[in-house]
Amino acid sequence: MKNKLLSLFVLLFWMSTTAMAQELRFRSDSTFRIVQFTDIHYKAGAEPSKKSISMMQATLDELKPDLVVFTGDVVVSNPIKKGWDEVLEVVISRKIPYLVTFGNHDDEKELKRHEVAAYVVTKPYLLNKTASISGVDGYLNGAVAIKGKSGANAAILYAMDSQAYSQNKRVGGYGWFSHNQVEWFRKTSASYKESRKDTLPALAFFHIPLPEYKIAFDDVKNKRRGVRYENECAPQLNTGMYTAMLESGDVMGTFVGHDHVNDYLVDYNGIALTYGCFSGSENTYLRTKHGARIIELKEGKREFKTYIREFDGAILYPITYPFPGKK
Repeated sequence: MKNKLLSLFVLLFWMSTTAMAQELRFRSDSTFRIVQFTDIHYKAGAEPSKKSISMMQATLDELKPDLVVFTGDVVVSNPIKKGWDEVLEVVISRKIPYLVTFGNHDDEKELKRHEVAAYVVTKPYLLNKTASISGVDGYLNGAVAIKGKSGANAAILYAMDSQAYSQNKRVGGYGWFSHNQVEWFRKTSASYKESRKDTLPALAFFHIPLPEYKIAFDDVKNKRRGVRYENECAPQLNTGMYTAMLESGDVMGTFVGHDHVNDYLVDYNGIALTYGCFSGSENTYLRTKHGARIIELKEGKREFKTYIREFDGAILYPITYPFPGKK
């Protein structure tokens, strides 16, 4: 009987601590820190992948973020479940809440996309725990709020599945957001606005850059920070996600991966179109050094600070967005 009671106590304690971890809140100093890891291209048992684990551990131990976001191409080789176990243990062991979005390589091995999603949502501290939404394409689409000091919603974070490859025989290249995903975003954004009678600042995370990334960077009039070392590998079709974000008025910045050697932020009509920092290693092509993008929100302000932290602690491209004169 004592053993049963002890087991019950342990279970309840675990459930309560996990539940508390699911509610995001701004800190007492009104800040909220996010670490974005992208394109880890993890292979369980591969020696190069150990470098990614070490980089993630060092980044999290130094910065102690309030949230981690994995923006696709996380585990790309069998055994898939073991790979996810090893990657997510980095955040789970530190009890850090996290979001996961899929890339184009996350479902190319032994598990299909829905099977990967079904496994990932069993993990503790994951925030976007709905594997699929009825009537909405893709997996792990979700939105979570960050609470302010009053306990009310103060900022919104979107995680979305930007798909993998074109499923239309007449169109090549990468996939695109379905119209039902765009509509889901519009409705979700509107519901948050209605609940607060205000437009809350928001960030959006996904894997494949929108077509507007190239449009924005090609126009030299748009302010930018960081570099473009390869062409943007965006989908050939544009289904209007950027337009939906612009018209909804909440999204301040989008954060993607996919193009490993791009790490820029470019302002486009008041939305920061941003790349993370390649977090993988020699398993695939890479920038000079791998690392993470750091993002810090400030409660009550429509702005964020961001920079890239490389594996050795080097800091690149620090910026407070909006750029001066753009507020």
